[in-house]
Amino acid sequence: MHSKTVEILLVEDNLNDAELTIRELKKNNLANELYHVQDGEEALDFIFGTGKYSEKQDLAHRPKLILLDIKMPKMDGIEVLEIIKSNELTKTIPVVMLTSSKEDPDIKRCYELGANSYIVKPVNFEDFTTVISSIRYYWLLINELPNK
Repeated sequence: MHSKTVEILLVEDNLNDAELTIRELKKNNLANELYHVQDGEEALDFIFGTGKYSEKQDLAHRPKLILLDIKMPKMDGIEVLEIIKSNELTKTIPVVMLTSSKEDPDIKRCYELGANSYIVKPVNFEDFTTVISSIRYYWLLINELPNK
């Protein structure tokens, strides 16, 4: 069960990429407000309070931002995005596709389904940390979200 407020939900099966992302967010004091899951099914369970998160206390405190990988086991990120954006309770949560896929069909499909941004993970460590810092800065500090 998870009861604290989550600002960022990181959905990433690659533990190295997840660790780099979390480390960069720690530098900005956001790691305490981040929750990491490793596949699409667990992400949906977390967001909707089902499965192992069925006793999650307050569904009104959904993430303020979802960083979503595409290529994952069980359920890919495009399927997760489609479910999030088709549900009245979650469609306004910003979803940033953070993926290694540069495939044009993936990019088009994500935007068609309502992705708020599509970012290809940089291979270079310094570029990767800059991207993560920029995502956090824009989506949590500059961007205005509707009241729930």
